[in-house]
Amino acid sequence: PEVIAALERAADRIRRFAAAQRTALIDVDVAVDGGRAGARWIPVEAVGAYAPGGRYPLPSSVLMTVVTARVAGVRSVWVASPRPTSVTLAAAAIAGADGVIAVGGAQAIAALAFGAGCPRSDVVVGPGNRWVTAAKKIVYGEVGIDGLAGPSEVLVLADDEADPRLIASDLVAQAEHDPDAVPMVIATSASLLDRIDKAVRTLLREIPTRSTAEAAMSNGFAMVASSIDEAVEMSDVIGPEHLSIHTSDPRITADRCTSYGSVFIGSSATEAFADYGIGPNHVLPTSGTARFQSGLSVGTFLRNPTWLRVDDPSSIVSDTDVLARVEGLHGHARAAIERLS
Repeated sequence: PEVIAALERAADRIRRFAAAQRTALIDVDVAVDGGRAGARWIPVEAVGAYAPGGRYPLPSSVLMTVVTARVAGVRSVWVASPRPTSVTLAAAAIAGADGVIAVGGAQAIAALAFGAGCPRSDVVVGPGNRWVTAAKKIVYGEVGIDGLAGPSEVLVLADDEADPRLIASDLVAQAEHDPDAVPMVIATSASLLDRIDKAVRTLLREIPTRSTAEAAMSNGFAMVASSIDEAVEMSDVIGPEHLSIHTSDPRITADRCTSYGSVFIGSSATEAFADYGIGPNHVLPTSGTARFQSGLSVGTFLRNPTWLRVDDPSSIVSDTDVLARVEGLHGHARAAIERLS
């Protein structure tokens, strides 16, 4: 009962945040020369959501993908997961999935994309291992995808006001995801990095996921910046999945940053809260792709096609005729001129 209640509360928080995002996406209807034009937000018909298996079930990923697709208005949402546990199945039911297929890895992505044991998907989403990511890359073009996920990562920006114990907890929390995870920290002094290192070593001795976290710690780095401004510049080059701000004025620091999947502002905002459904989605771009890509949202499941209605073509025919002939497309010119008949 405790787990079910926590899943239901998380689903509600994710749903409310996604609904706010959807409300911000409005249809457009504007006057143009000779008529009106616009754009509509239309959901795709079918979505396939992958939920990793791994060492532990990941019901949070089911909530993040399925709830968001439902808020976007998707009619059919199916989940694929290897050996789905009762918790995974409960999350799928709470999120509103139509069904679950018990398959994992690359073959699960193929099943979702082409409709084996479930309806064929228009969009396939969800994180997974390197084989899942490779499969999503292969099916892209046949279906849409949310992105190509690499190892999870966090970058902490910190100044001397920061609490090394809290920074260590954020780094270790990310490191325990996967031996390939990438924890990173940029601080304004070497002494702060020393204190963070000691805090990390202490924390690693206290958690049961120590071996995984220790392996991941070797993938990251600790760097000294001459100022927070320089740290921000470094961060924007890296484009981290998770950006954690531990500075004396975290809101100002966060406002200066432009490339990240999600930013966590201030020492109280641990990334763990977002992982487990405080609101924003945890399916985020990795490996520097946050420089040009956003995380999963209602927009992942929406198309934005345009429309045009022309009531008086006389004001636009001349320009269309001229430009069409410049490009050697005389049929286009003729099609425009015929509208004056």
